[in-house]
Amino acid sequence: MATQTALSQQVKSELTASRFNWSLGLTLASGLLMLAALYLALVWAPDAVNLEAPAERYAQRIFYFHVPSAWIGFLAFIVAAIAAVLYLVTRDQKWDVWGLASVEVGLAFFTMVMLSGPIWAKPTWNVWWTWDPRLTISTISWLLYIGYLMLRGAVDNPERQARFAAVYALIAAISVPINWMAIRWWRTIHPAVVAPGKNSEALGGFGMSDNILLTLLFCLLAFTVFYITLMVHRIRLENLKRRVETLKQQILYQ
Repeated sequence: MATQTALSQQVKSELTASRFNWSLGLTLASGLLMLAALYLALVWAPDAVNLEAPAERYAQRIFYFHVPSAWIGFLAFIVAAIAAVLYLVTRDQKWDVWGLASVEVGLAFFTMVMLSGPIWAKPTWNVWWTWDPRLTISTISWLLYIGYLMLRGAVDNPERQARFAAVYALIAAISVPINWMAIRWWRTIHPAVVAPGKNSEALGGFGMSDNILLTLLFCLLAFTVFYITLMVHRIRLENLKRRVETLKQQILYQ
């Protein structure tokens, strides 16, 4: 009974503390940045200069969320790989929590990439999907990280689960640099938007005025803060979940 009371008090203290810490300010800041990003992307930013058809100009605005979502997906998977290395070296469960949280958040953003890409592609390429190298590798990467979650669900032992997941995250992370370099290694219809000067146009990019570039950079900032906010909350939730599981085990086997 005393252990059950301790469990209840610990859960309540975690939930109460979360209402008054700095993460609340981070959440509010992230919300404001995302609202500002929506205004800049949909209203303030001008149309791309080399797009003539109205449908293409409207669809191009997806770019302000498609590119940052891809950036956050890559960032999250790299963070998960770093956490995997730290876990394998230290065997500290904290890094397993970080890796799991980053993969889950990154996979959410990368799913947004996989959904927004075809919506942008249809008026631009006149097809929803084509097996372009970048698109194919993105699909493989997306499936790899779905496999990461499936692997964790298939292993019951916490230590083995964390170890297998760490090794898997390192292997899956190889897809990130390959994905980034795909449009630079092979001829592809996917534009290299983030490329300097004339090289961007040579790789299929479109003209970016100062306002377009500023909007893109602001959206990258907003999405990065959003990622950090989601990570803070997901890590806290996972830590609380594991504490509850530990206390439940103590109750069952006391």
